[in-house]
Amino acid sequence: MSKAAKPPRGEYEPDWADEPEEEKKTRKETAKMFGPQKDPEWWDINTFSKEDNPNGLLQESSFSSLFPKYREKYIKESWPLIEKALGEHFLKADLDLLEGTMCVRTTRKTWDPYIIMKAREVIKLLSRSVPYEQAIRVLEDEIYCEIIKISSMVRNKERFVKRRARLIGNDGATLKALELLTQCYVCVQGGTVCAVGPLSGLKQINQIVSDCMKNIHPIYNIKTMMIKRELSKNDELKDVNWDQYLPNYRKKVQSASTTKEAKKKKAYKMKPKGEYTPFPPAPVMSKIDKQIESGEYFIRENERKLNKKRAKLEASAVKTVEKQKQKLKVYQAKEEAPREKQTKKRPTDTPIDLEKLKKKAKLSKAAK
Repeated sequence: MSKAAKPPRGEYEPDWADEPEEEKKTRKETAKMFGPQKDPEWWDINTFSKEDNPNGLLQESSFSSLFPKYREKYIKESWPLIEKALGEHFLKADLDLLEGTMCVRTTRKTWDPYIIMKAREVIKLLSRSVPYEQAIRVLEDEIYCEIIKISSMVRNKERFVKRRARLIGNDGATLKALELLTQCYVCVQGGTVCAVGPLSGLKQINQIVSDCMKNIHPIYNIKTMMIKRELSKNDELKDVNWDQYLPNYRKKVQSASTTKEAKKKKAYKMKPKGEYTPFPPAPVMSKIDKQIESGEYFIRENERKLNKKRAKLEASAVKTVEKQKQKLKVYQAKEEAPREKQTKKRPTDTPIDLEKLKKKAKLSKAAK
């Protein structure tokens, strides 16, 4: 086959335009071109061991994380286990209960450069109400975590609370279904959702959570995931397009009249009728009327501003004193209840039984 003739060169084209293009050389695999002794296993992360980094790290790296007061008791109890788990990877962990911080740092023996990043995720999860058993799994190679902030996804607080409850489900049924399908642990706490598991599962959970905050019920995504799971088991349908088997949900749009009626029903509240009076209600006092009554209206503007500032300063001083008292309460020892004496005094009011005493005396004499 002869090559197709090229079009004639234009007036303004350079002389080298007709030169033949250089043939592109096929790129070799990077594993064969680079690396010590051109070993393909050198690029495999799973084969990384202490022998690859015998000298350790050059400088110390450290990360710290704050935790709320209600998590203090749990973290304090499980801290020896955390120290032991991190010590296996040659990491040092510090707990400061006064400041409410957890700190993780590398040592001279630390040989894995990425383990400090995983340890940082562990202390973050512990402060977000994730139990120790699940948080420590992040130190494994194929396990990762993600903290999704859902508080900023919905503006209205009431809507946010409803959608968050929808994500949890009745008695945590929705969360259990998600955990079974994605093989991830999910924890909903406050304005965040924490997930621990493989990357494929984290990707699915991220999508379901974001859809739930966009008013798409998680049950729809759960149904599609269940169908995909069943299709993947079938050998014949593995390489086929699954769009025809998956359900296609459409968004229902309410008409304007129905939304108005719903809003009216919500706003309408039955007010109890008071006693009938022929006289109209007394007029509400305005701001100026209140100032005239208190005498503030006749004071100069400068003095009025000074009075406002003084009132604000006094209120802030009272608040600061109350806050300081609350902080100091933590360090104050609780009043101990008085200990009861081991030997209790006999009540003197009880009458003495003479017949019993005589019998005891006779028995003691008989024994002698």
